[in-house]
Amino acid sequence: MRKFAFLVLTASTLAATAAWADEAPICTDRPTKANSTCTVPKGAWQVEADGVNWTQVKASGLKAETTAVAAATLKYGLTDSSDLQVTWTPYLQARVKGPGVDDKTDGVGDVWIRYKTRVHAGDKVSVALLPYVKIPTAAKGLGNDEVEGGVAVPISIALDGATLTFGPQVDLLLDADGDGRHAAVTNVVNLARPVTDKLSLVGELWTSTNFDPADTVTQVSADVAAAYLVAPTLQLDAGANFGLNRDTPDAQLYVGVSKRF
Repeated sequence: MRKFAFLVLTASTLAATAAWADEAPICTDRPTKANSTCTVPKGAWQVEADGVNWTQVKASGLKAETTAVAAATLKYGLTDSSDLQVTWTPYLQARVKGPGVDDKTDGVGDVWIRYKTRVHAGDKVSVALLPYVKIPTAAKGLGNDEVEGGVAVPISIALDGATLTFGPQVDLLLDADGDGRHAAVTNVVNLARPVTDKLSLVGELWTSTNFDPADTVTQVSADVAAAYLVAPTLQLDAGANFGLNRDTPDAQLYVGVSKRF
């Protein structure tokens, strides 16, 4: 049923393409892990959703796979420079396989609430603030049942024919032993370049360091993606992330769609 609804949404928006010719192009926080500095226009709704998002980790003879289906972010434009965002995954599956092992856990994911406000919008540089909070709604075994939060500061720089985005972020997370909180610091360097008036290619380097008292863990990935503008308010995308050290998932693949109403 979820897959059918996803196909109906895509088909219906394709059929309405001609009516959007004069609208400003959609601006999204996907694909890749970087956040944009743009916001949804005041009074408008926008959906940014994964069709499927698959992640794989191999270690010690075991293979762990996580599959998220129809994870969606619903956005609403509050002002000309701010929006409210709610993200939820209706189906999430985590599976570990290996010699004598085949464990599977599935269910719904956590809810993430974000508020984005653009604090600077110059000719070359734009800056936004993006605080968030995670509401623990995930099924047992798919989350830590605790409220967590943080803030990102996306910074975009217009180059000659491309856009360079930096994404520093600080999170306050639950300690692994469940007693106390610690910080995690994330950054991303993202370069997006249009190839045609509809197709854009993106490359980025992502890093995250989790300062848990039990063990400090740093993850690094190289990410690539493509976004295709079917119509001014409809975008399709696909991407792949590749882990560059042993603490990072080996591979992550996804496809998605974004639509503004």
